[in-house]
Amino acid sequence: MKHRYITTNGIRMHLVEEGDGPLVVLCHGFPEFWYSWHDQLTALAEAGFRAVAPDMPGYGRTDKPDVVYDIEFLSACLAGIPEALGHEQMAIAGHDWGGLVVWHFVRLYPDLVSAVIGVNTPDLPRTPIPPVDLMRQMNPNQPYYIVQFQTPGAAEYFIYEDLEAWFRLMFLGPVTYRREVFTEEIIQRYVDEFRPYGALTPPLDYYRNMNRNWELTEQVAGNKVEQPALMVMAANDLVLSPALAEGMEERVPNLTKVLIEECGHWTQIEQPEKLNKALVEFLSQLEPWS
Repeated sequence: MKHRYITTNGIRMHLVEEGDGPLVVLCHGFPEFWYSWHDQLTALAEAGFRAVAPDMPGYGRTDKPDVVYDIEFLSACLAGIPEALGHEQMAIAGHDWGGLVVWHFVRLYPDLVSAVIGVNTPDLPRTPIPPVDLMRQMNPNQPYYIVQFQTPGAAEYFIYEDLEAWFRLMFLGPVTYRREVFTEEIIQRYVDEFRPYGALTPPLDYYRNMNRNWELTEQVAGNKVEQPALMVMAANDLVLSPALAEGMEERVPNLTKVLIEECGHWTQIEQPEKLNKALVEFLSQLEPWS
């Protein structure tokens, strides 16, 4: 694996890459960084692809500018990756928040995308009102964690009271099916990555712009995704259940679905071999892109 930096949309982005061939970009979720894709980088490289896992804007070694982390900014950062690496197009995959971003990205920059992959995160239909407002209405007495994230500073204060305990809750708690795969070494990697106070503020700002993203994507929300698409579902994901992918075919007609059994929310680490197989089989049957 090779670490490198590119400049895109005015920021310096950290990438980890492996292999040569058609470009595949892997976008992580919250609260992660490029490392969540480390098993997939090698598998895709061995299958003949140039696999690239960035630290998403505001994460890890990528710049953390004082900007609005909305879908326009995030997508513009991703849009610069192919040209910076000498490619015209990329297949793009996203897990968790990375998935939310890529389903918007393919509609905002369709010419840059040869194929799109959602890991756990489906292409969701547009909500009738802004999503955070909807969550507040649905559960006013016990607000969802996304609603609790909306107040700047509050979530940061709570998390940094005991950062290690919080990551243990993330990776050894109810959303994880195969807890045994999260070794002390892996958990410590994440703790160390986010240890500097404030490192979680840009990632939390993704949540704080969900209503803004709803407004910004109004014009493209109805566009169908025409590219070949893969939806990888995890049977035991309590956050993004396979049921959420029902009806995706209406918006993503060229869709393949794969269900991974005995897997919770952290698919790349919980079931790397099964995920690698799904990714390689899907990408290998496509016409190569440049």
